[in-house]
Amino acid sequence: MSAYTNEIQLLEAIRASRGASWDAISPEYAARMRTQNKFKTGLDIAKYTAAIMRTDMDRYDADSSQYTQSLGCWHGFIGQQKMISIKKHFNSTDRRYLYLSGWMVAALRSEFGPLPDQSMHEKTSVASLVAELYTFLRQADARELGGLFRQLDDAKEAGDKATEKKVQNEIDNHQTHVVPIIADIDAGFGNAEATYLMAKQMIEAGACCIQIENQVSDEKQCGHQDGKVTVPHEDFLAKIRAVRYAFLELGIDDGVIVARTDSLGAGLTKQIAVTNEPGDLGDQYNSFLDCEEVAPGKLQNGDVILNRDGKLLRPKRLPSNLFQFRAGTGEDRCVLDCITSLQNGADLLWIETEKPHVGQIGGMVNRIREVVPNAKLVYNNSPSFNWTLNFRQQIFDLYVEAGKDVSSYNRAELMNVDYDGTELAIEADEKIRTFQADSAREAGIFHHLITLPTYHTAALSTDNLAKEYFGDQGMLGYVKNVQREEIRQGIACVRHQNMAGSDMGDDHKEYFAGDAALKAGGKDNTMNQFG
Repeated sequence: MSAYTNEIQLLEAIRASRGASWDAISPEYAARMRTQNKFKTGLDIAKYTAAIMRTDMDRYDADSSQYTQSLGCWHGFIGQQKMISIKKHFNSTDRRYLYLSGWMVAALRSEFGPLPDQSMHEKTSVASLVAELYTFLRQADARELGGLFRQLDDAKEAGDKATEKKVQNEIDNHQTHVVPIIADIDAGFGNAEATYLMAKQMIEAGACCIQIENQVSDEKQCGHQDGKVTVPHEDFLAKIRAVRYAFLELGIDDGVIVARTDSLGAGLTKQIAVTNEPGDLGDQYNSFLDCEEVAPGKLQNGDVILNRDGKLLRPKRLPSNLFQFRAGTGEDRCVLDCITSLQNGADLLWIETEKPHVGQIGGMVNRIREVVPNAKLVYNNSPSFNWTLNFRQQIFDLYVEAGKDVSSYNRAELMNVDYDGTELAIEADEKIRTFQADSAREAGIFHHLITLPTYHTAALSTDNLAKEYFGDQGMLGYVKNVQREEIRQGIACVRHQNMAGSDMGDDHKEYFAGDAALKAGGKDNTMNQFG
């Protein structure tokens, strides 16, 4: 017996137990509504998706070709369309997630208006977006199942047993659009208690995976901008523990924590770490500070002094009251950050880099894996990188190393369109194409994401539409480049009334009012023009 049929029988029994007053209730309609609403709460979603991520992590450990991917979201509709598109093109959501970008929340969802990625946006807007994304994904399930239920009714009415059986099988084996979301909690929006409270909201909304970074919360910067300030390890580990306690309190025992280090590009710290004995974690953090030795008689008013191996050291303090790390220590600090995070409750790592370079990332991961053999990364395939220029320069440098003639290329000008058809450009594009697979294999990257893809696609498509529509193409600029392509590529949104829930509303009207239902999907509905 199918799960759907079993649900109908269960509801038939419930109706019978309530007596004649429930006779107007259809067990089959109620079963359909239950099937369309598989996840009742955000915690149901978090439990379901956490298990998916854990399984995927194990698969990756066994085979690095089984890496995962996601695209950043700033609106529920965007996330919904991604998963509808993935199911349409690949018939599966396997190893494909969604990423909730704090950058896009700040830039596109704050009541203050567009903001830089500095944790100035409303902290509750992150959890609100998690809930919104899952509302849209659940609606995608309901819409798709509603279409199957209508097909089932048509098959029954036509007496077509073969089609009825086929559709019934699709209903029973329906693959949900609900997938894991990696949610960006920035630097925790305050102290460890604030991090815990924020994490709880995000988990209750459905997040099974929370990403937190080691920057100072009130000095937070975008990972690809200057002026980043890190915190001592013990401060960061307290926030990791706060997130773990939030997961455990809410019953998400296998919730996933991504510990992000910005140390590679962060040359500053606000605090000197507490240290109790040489070589402890605080002492290791302080050992990276840029210091000068001073004699006792040379101390100045307000100096901060470290005593190391009998020497008095004065850390360099900037007018901003921040302390400076020694140049060239970024990679060592990253490695230490990653090891200590994994040893204290984190599950995955995120190393923010200044360029997409497999060798650079792999070098750090190899050092981390000497201590934690199964260390795995989440990596930001960021639009902040000029991918074309970076990879063309990487190929250029390889040519130079190999003694190949590069006289026809100007390294600084390799972005120029004139190079597009060259051997170097073609080879660089191939390296970009295989970057995710290569770095998953060689640099321990379990999950690849693009933080801001739809920010850029929305801007590009809107620019093209405005140019055509307000130019001499007029309405043809929309019809030719948008609607006609939607129809020919089978984009579901061409039937926008259906996407907004009109057909589901008609189904419910029939459930509730029977023959008296006033439906929107009749013969005069212009959506019928799209089939």
